[in-house]
Amino acid sequence: MKEYPRFSTWRICKSFTHILVVVIILSVMYLSAPPVPARADIAPPESPPGTNLVPGNETTQVRMMAETVTLDVQEKNAGNWLGQAKVTAVFQMRNLGSAEEKMDVRFPLSYWNGSSDGFGNFPEITDLNVFVNDRYVGTHRITTDNPDSIFSNTIPWSAFSVTFSPGKDVKIKVTYTANGFGEYTYMAFKYILETGAGWYDTIGSADLIVRLPYEANNQNAIFDDSTGFSMTTPGSQIVGNEIRWHYDNLEPTRGDNLEVTLITPEAWGKVLKERNVVKQNPGDGEAWGQLGKACKEIIFYRKGMRQDEGGKALYQESIAAYEKAVTLLPTDSLWHYGFADLLWGHYFWYVNGYNRSDFSELTRIINELKTSLDLDPNNSRAFEMLQEINATVPDVLNIEGNRVDYLILTATPAVATPTEIVAPPTETLAPLPTETPTQKPTLVPTAVAMATLEPSATSQPASQATAVTTSVPTTKAPGSSRLPLCGGTLLLPVLFLALFHKFPRIITDHVN
Repeated sequence: MKEYPRFSTWRICKSFTHILVVVIILSVMYLSAPPVPARADIAPPESPPGTNLVPGNETTQVRMMAETVTLDVQEKNAGNWLGQAKVTAVFQMRNLGSAEEKMDVRFPLSYWNGSSDGFGNFPEITDLNVFVNDRYVGTHRITTDNPDSIFSNTIPWSAFSVTFSPGKDVKIKVTYTANGFGEYTYMAFKYILETGAGWYDTIGSADLIVRLPYEANNQNAIFDDSTGFSMTTPGSQIVGNEIRWHYDNLEPTRGDNLEVTLITPEAWGKVLKERNVVKQNPGDGEAWGQLGKACKEIIFYRKGMRQDEGGKALYQESIAAYEKAVTLLPTDSLWHYGFADLLWGHYFWYVNGYNRSDFSELTRIINELKTSLDLDPNNSRAFEMLQEINATVPDVLNIEGNRVDYLILTATPAVATPTEIVAPPTETLAPLPTETPTQKPTLVPTAVAMATLEPSATSQPASQATAVTTSVPTTKAPGSSRLPLCGGTLLLPVLFLALFHKFPRIITDHVN
């Protein structure tokens, strides 16, 4: 038996003090760290991925000579899914041996590796159809042991009997509906290739096609960025409305599995609609505002902002659209707020913490919010955003009750040190869904030059500047802001328990 040293009361107190100091230091480091871009810390539940056919348990001489898998994304989908795709997988199989093989070929109805959707659930494919040499065949359900998952002991499969004669090709076609998973306005689809390694030799050729109901591009599909729950498999090509991957002589591994991240058809449809409206009505400020809003909705993650090329282009398009909206509708408080919301999201994630000496964008944001409140002093959302800014970037505002002093508009603020930056008072900067002041027109510009707004600054320090002031009715002022708690906060009690897990044993040894 392992011996534990006996500690005196003084040593117990000393150990406790050391541990407490460590916990305090780690807590201070966490709370004083500047905000940085992050991804979603809680993934949405996944849908069952499509999977290559799996042979029976016996060793086989049947090779998968070719396969073509097409995910046809539907413009409209049934139920409450983010999106759906009709999947058609066609396999050309050939028996390279000298003996006939008859086996149950299997296709998984749920998760091929027996894992759950991440939440302990096991949704299944419900509309699987199988054709062998273009003839429909019946299937039966079987289960196999699942050695890996802690949630389920079995894996469900749809099995069907196929005879492979020597040297003869057999065509197998499988169709079903795949449900996209994700968080609006993003969805992802998966298709598992690695199970194809169960057949003889390599896969001769593999073509994977994701077909959209409109032209595919790097704005409605995300290729070089992660949503936090998905990331598109590299190596694709765009051809018209299709995204394609091609492989020759593939011995598939987990790294070859297909994953694609798309903007939901509903969200992208709004962008296309609003682009058409502003094209037809270029003098309609409401339409331009709706275009800016539609673009804004597909560039922000729950925590973070798209930094791929398509996302950057959409950000510039949204800026240009909002500029047109506030120019054509200068007295509309809500479009000024919506514009500030777009810019604040960008500033928070990709300016603050990286280039804190550049206050030009922050000045622009506060100008838009001040204009919004000047037009409508009861716009509580604009006031709440000022509170967020005040809690995140010091010395640019002074808010006391319902009074706002816009220090940044009359003096150049001092550059904040990293410890002066605190977390924002809200968890997400995702745009709110109801910023439309009246009716709902549509939007999207083509090439509108971005107007520049230089910050108004003087050489006076903030303490000597004459602040621009706005009063907001106290009835509309929100309560005290709450700092967000991310997943990292939960590590503090875990760390505390980990450091203290031996402490009761030490005390017991001393007493005994």
